[in-house]
Amino acid sequence: MDAPDHILIVDDDAEIRTLLAAYFDRNGLHSTAVGDGAAMWRALRAGHFDLVVLDVMLPGDDGLTLCRELRSKSDLPVIMLTARGDETDRIVGLEMGADDYVPKPFSPRELLARIKAVLKRVRSLPPNLRPDDSRELRFAGWTLDTVHRHLVSPAGVVASLSGAEFRLLRTFLAHPNRVLNRDQLVDLTQGREADPLDRSIDVQVSRLRHRLGDDPKDPQLIKTVRGEGYVLAVAVTGTA
Repeated sequence: MDAPDHILIVDDDAEIRTLLAAYFDRNGLHSTAVGDGAAMWRALRAGHFDLVVLDVMLPGDDGLTLCRELRSKSDLPVIMLTARGDETDRIVGLEMGADDYVPKPFSPRELLARIKAVLKRVRSLPPNLRPDDSRELRFAGWTLDTVHRHLVSPAGVVASLSGAEFRLLRTFLAHPNRVLNRDQLVDLTQGREADPLDRSIDVQVSRLRHRLGDDPKDPQLIKTVRGEGYVLAVAVTGTA
């Protein structure tokens, strides 16, 4: 019998930690709950986890900072919790590399459903939609270092990428010259279903084009296919 998924809850509200841990444990998950970033890092060093539920408002380093640092080291799925639920805050959370974003107040049942959805999507991508395992991916004079998560320009300038930028670019590079619609891009980069009103992917594509110096009025690298999605319209080579 498979072991239950282990969820790390990071929230400075003791009542929420207790409530979620009890609810998850009753519903087939194993959980560990901690109150701040320092305790989160100790827990991650000490054991294996399948997903992190991370509050934005924490003492010391906030959840966005912790998410960005965690994403630079690991692909461990992250769901952000926050009392701030507007679209701008959600986009910021996703830019830091979060897989999903749940505004407070929320029901434990809703959060459990989001956890299961993220884990299912992370684990069930078909082989032809999985990212390339190459250490370096080269395209149009650019190089993406998939180990250190930085981008090298044709002029040799090295730039660090946010979690969202890295995951979106890596997804495009894994599927060159293939049109990916918004639903696929949200699924592949954020591990969740797309909200019909969520335009965060369009914002991320715009920022990635800017990073690559791709003219938004006449893009040559990441092109828009009207009514369908986006396509990386260049050849890609990889090295192990």
